[in-house]
Amino acid sequence: MSEENNRSNVVIFVISDSAGETASKLAQATMAQYPSVEFTLFRRTFITTDESLLKTLKDAKKYNAIILHTLINKHLVEITNQFRQEAQLYQFDILTPPVSEITKRTGVEPLNEAGAMHHLDENYFRRIKAMEFAVKYDDGKDPRGFLEADVILLGVSRTSKTPLSLFLANKNLKVANLPVVPQAHIPKQIWEVDPNKIVGLTNDPEVLNTIRKERMVAYGLNPESAYSDIDKIKEELVFAKDLYEKLGCIIINVASLSIEETASMIMNELNLEDHGYYGAEEEIDDI
Repeated sequence: MSEENNRSNVVIFVISDSAGETASKLAQATMAQYPSVEFTLFRRTFITTDESLLKTLKDAKKYNAIILHTLINKHLVEITNQFRQEAQLYQFDILTPPVSEITKRTGVEPLNEAGAMHHLDENYFRRIKAMEFAVKYDDGKDPRGFLEADVILLGVSRTSKTPLSLFLANKNLKVANLPVVPQAHIPKQIWEVDPNKIVGLTNDPEVLNTIRKERMVAYGLNPESAYSDIDKIKEELVFAKDLYEKLGCIIINVASLSIEETASMIMNELNLEDHGYYGAEEEIDDI
């Protein structure tokens, strides 16, 4: 098959009777595996009536689309199954198989309630508190936060401390972070904390050099400065490494890692449980 054919457009319809985050994440993960293929992604969410569902399915048929859905209403699922069989469309029903298996194993009937993950329950409000905590104790604003945090992130500038703090807060974890600067005072609270709660973030000098230059340009400033100087960066990284070794904390190089990958590594290393199961992860820009 020619490269041109490989690049032909593939259309994916995400259909849900709720927010559709689960199916959207699956679609994005799938598309990421095919950088040479052009995709068009349509999201049709909060579908709750036969009419709106059939209109969406007819739209999908026009494009010979792949359908990814998280419909929990049995009636809507049946309509989708019948339509896709008649139209010969590919569909992947994300919820029905595991829900049916759990019912089979336990004898307990599911709620069959759209948006059940998004209830404003105790777990939701814990997440809000975790987000507020991350903002309050960002960049070492108040050292007392280190004693209350579930996770403490240390790192030189541009090692993704803030976005990681917010991402982990989405998992209901209280996170505080501290910029590591040579010759700067390290709060005494850091030395009082269990090192198993501390993560030392590092990066490759060349990567940091590029990121910092781009940041300076974005601010309308000269990219060639002490902030982006490669020798200064190397000094910062050596200082940070020495600090991490004295603390005895884990060290993670974020040079080739996404925020999601780094967060996953942190949770695995620290044996932290993921409580953020209501599907509210968002893309967070590096700050």
